[in-house]
Amino acid sequence: MSGKSPLEGRTILVVDDEPDVLESVGEILDVAIVHKAADYDTALQYLLGYTYDFVILDIMGVNGFELLRESVDRGFPTVMLTAHALTPAALKQSIKLGAVSFLPKEQMGELKSYLEEELEGKKQIWQRIYDKLVSHFNSRFGPGWREKDVFFKEFEKELRRG
Repeated sequence: MSGKSPLEGRTILVVDDEPDVLESVGEILDVAIVHKAADYDTALQYLLGYTYDFVILDIMGVNGFELLRESVDRGFPTVMLTAHALTPAALKQSIKLGAVSFLPKEQMGELKSYLEEELEGKKQIWQRIYDKLVSHFNSRFGPGWREKDVFFKEFEKELRRG
């Protein structure tokens, strides 16, 4: 791969109520133009006033699902980045509302490579993310968490179809 990132010069909105997360994501994505918002109202103004190559949203503290709806409605690829809402229900809601990715904050260091792969059109991104989440959720919620909701069985079939 060449030294130039496909994120160079791209415009990205990051929304999180934790200033250290905003700072960290800004550093990780330093090749891009990064707008930062720490609350729902500021984020909504950014979404209404700019065009973004990606939007990265926290779920808790900023009304992330409402922002996800707005972002997807405006055609912006949106990544959910969460710690406290790392649950099957939040994953399901994110998928249903059109998020292109769902990452635990502990994997924030991988954000740049995920976004680069998304720009390059690599199809297996959701599969890789989902596989990691399944492993994490199995240890946290028990191996039967997927069987409790037919949605996940259908989503897995869709992933296999590519």
